[in-house]
Amino acid sequence: MQFKRSLTAAIAAIVLCSASFAANMDIHGVKIPDTVTVSGTKLMLNGAGTRYKLVAKVYVADLYTSKPVKSLDELIAAPGPKRFTMTMLREIESGPFGKLLTRGVEDNVSKSEMSKLVPGLIRMGDIFSNVKVQSPGDVIIIDWIPGTGMVITAKGRVQGEPFKEPEFYKAMMSIWLGSSPADFKLKEALLGNK
Repeated sequence: MQFKRSLTAAIAAIVLCSASFAANMDIHGVKIPDTVTVSGTKLMLNGAGTRYKLVAKVYVADLYTSKPVKSLDELIAAPGPKRFTMTMLREIESGPFGKLLTRGVEDNVSKSEMSKLVPGLIRMGDIFSNVKVQSPGDVIIIDWIPGTGMVITAKGRVQGEPFKEPEFYKAMMSIWLGSSPADFKLKEALLGNK
């Protein structure tokens, strides 16, 4: 009888731990689901964290993949779609934000690679200049969809045509996961190391 009660208690503890682990995260009031579906594929949360600029909270970012990844190269090699999301915590003008993204790419790719990325970066700048301002609660989604390319959604709408080049997607993701990321703590959090 005592063994049965102990076994029941152990099973209940495991179920409770599993339930709390599976619960959605909340970072600064931003709900982070455990899974999302992109192009018909269920993806799991790889990691999430906050982008700080000095002491100011800028946005909450999360990364979804088909299997756990621990580096930019693993992200690129992972099969199927991928999703990276930024939820703004403060107002940001889109022009300066687009310039910061370009700077983030420059910090993580070679000069020869950079010259090939210029047309895509110009298109990216156009997208953000059309959006004007990102307000608290606004969400930017960067999806990689095999056979389609990188799709950017802002203000609830797909922005422009997909960026078809895998190299451009890798360069964009290097902003957060490259050797010189925008925020090292955020990189660790996105890669599930925090």
